[in-house]
Amino acid sequence: MILAAIFGLLASLSLVLLLWQWWAGWRFPLHQRLTAHAFLPAVTLLKPLKGCDRDTEDCLRSWFAQEYTGRVQILFGVASADDPVCDIVRKLQEEFPSADSQLIVCAPLRGANAKVSKLMELERLASHELFIISDADVGVPSDLVTDLIERMRSNTQVGLVHCFYGLAKPETLAMRWEAIAINADFWSQVLQSQTLKPIDFALGAVMATGRKQLREIGGFAALADCLADDYQLGHRLVQRGYHVTLSNVAVDCSSAPMGWRGVWKHQLRWARTIRVCQPVPYFFSILSNATFWPLVWFVAHPAALALSFAVACWLTRIVAALELQTRLTRRRDHFAYWWLVPIKDLLQCVIWLLAFAGNRIEWRGEQMRLRRDGTLMKTEGPAVRSSSS
Repeated sequence: MILAAIFGLLASLSLVLLLWQWWAGWRFPLHQRLTAHAFLPAVTLLKPLKGCDRDTEDCLRSWFAQEYTGRVQILFGVASADDPVCDIVRKLQEEFPSADSQLIVCAPLRGANAKVSKLMELERLASHELFIISDADVGVPSDLVTDLIERMRSNTQVGLVHCFYGLAKPETLAMRWEAIAINADFWSQVLQSQTLKPIDFALGAVMATGRKQLREIGGFAALADCLADDYQLGHRLVQRGYHVTLSNVAVDCSSAPMGWRGVWKHQLRWARTIRVCQPVPYFFSILSNATFWPLVWFVAHPAALALSFAVACWLTRIVAALELQTRLTRRRDHFAYWWLVPIKDLLQCVIWLLAFAGNRIEWRGEQMRLRRDGTLMKTEGPAVRSSSS
């Protein structure tokens, strides 16, 4: 009976945390824009690339098509001139001949993080004082640059502006499962955390910062061996006294179709990254699983009260997940996959455990070991083609 009471308390706590998370997502003014000033400063877009898939061209075109009244320099960085993404960049340069854009071969790469190694070279070639850093697979609305820069200008203490992102085209069942984690849970959990304290990290899909701020933390070179370079960039700026703020504009991340194996590896890498960056919050994150704890309570105490509470929790969890996905993506195609929500939660318990069971990850086709300080060390392993930066 004591054990059943403990599980009952944990089940109740999970429901409270779920409602808190849902409320935090509901009150955030997603998709609301700032009013643009007449004169906007020049900005350099730093775009590290590697490989391509069928959505790469559209993602990159969305950056050329920005409705920004200031000057924009676009720097694309690749590790090799033979990378197939180079042909897409050249095609877009011909399509937008007036754009100030360059394709840079960033070799040799320095550091374990290939993306940051490219950014180190692009930083050196940037003409302007304001930077926007974006992953290769990100498609953006035409007013995003304006919104980011306006938020940078609105407060001199703001050192970085970043965006929420959603998985745009989850084509396989495994990706539909992952979309719940990204499109429903991740962004609302970030906002839940923000109700307790200001955000002290950054989300790396799109980030805006300045040359001055980068220099104060040692430039991109200081992040060359970090797995979570976005997290570290935001965290180190906060340590320097700057604020990290969120744009209300969300962006879309595309991905080539993945099966269960690929999605599982991605989720495990993500879990181990978060566990290293924020070990205490990650450890206690299991308490918010409003599918798992009511189930445990019912198994430990199979009574009508426990069953009724579990059903109520599961229904609330499913409705919350569907509503949060709709708010972020403005689509409803996920409604048919409502039954994946409890499956996602139960599998998430396994991932949570495995996050503590090792430090090996697969990242962009390479086998690596994650050190306790969040830096990477390469290990032996096969290389595969990747379209991520």
